[in-house]
Amino acid sequence: MLEVKNISGGYANIPVLKDVSFQVANGELVGLIGLNGAGKSTTIKEIIGLLTPYQGQIFIDGQSLQGDVESYRKKIGFIPETPILYEELTLKEHLEVVALAYDLEWDQAFSSVEKLLKIFRLDEKLEWFPVNFSKGMKQKVMIIAAFMVNPSLLIVDEPFLGLDPVAIQDLTDLLAQEKAKGTSILMSTHVLDSAEKMCDRFVILHHGKVLADGNIDQLRQDFGQASASLNDIYLTLTQKEVS
Repeated sequence: MLEVKNISGGYANIPVLKDVSFQVANGELVGLIGLNGAGKSTTIKEIIGLLTPYQGQIFIDGQSLQGDVESYRKKIGFIPETPILYEELTLKEHLEVVALAYDLEWDQAFSSVEKLLKIFRLDEKLEWFPVNFSKGMKQKVMIIAAFMVNPSLLIVDEPFLGLDPVAIQDLTDLLAQEKAKGTSILMSTHVLDSAEKMCDRFVILHHGKVLADGNIDQLRQDFGQASASLNDIYLTLTQKEVS
């Protein structure tokens, strides 16, 4: 379970988040929604420990980053918007590095991702270097690495960018399986049609504050649009920003 409590923070004296609070329960997929600059990326960086909040607390399964850095970070699987790979390492070596970082026994860790390698059609590319990968293939490597660590909290930032329709469906199925296992999932995305179908609940950030928090029916009530889609609600928010 992820608990974000009254977080304020940002970058080197540039405040972005203002008293942000929300939760992601075990087995729940929550969509983090907002316009560009609303604070989504900053929120994610605060959670994974790349930024330190000015104030407030963040807990994963009751564990804080300040209490035990190593234990806290090992609870997180992160799929970033932009794939980050080392050009001098093969796909297999990337997975070995992840196993080493998370203190995973290699043979057991590799057996756990063999199925994923086949699903994403990378099982015959273990000796390939990133220079040979398309953007979509690089994104698949990040997905496999995140699932490999068997996280308590999975953070997914714009996961569908660069993926073909088959891979998008594969990832959607995997996220559903993770939910069934009890994994907490926080997903930031602008693909709102997919998010509306996948997410149990939504946290809408606006100017660094939580503007709304609830399922689609609750958001419709908050925005006064009885039958609106998530995309309609987002457009309403955009129009208010422009006006």
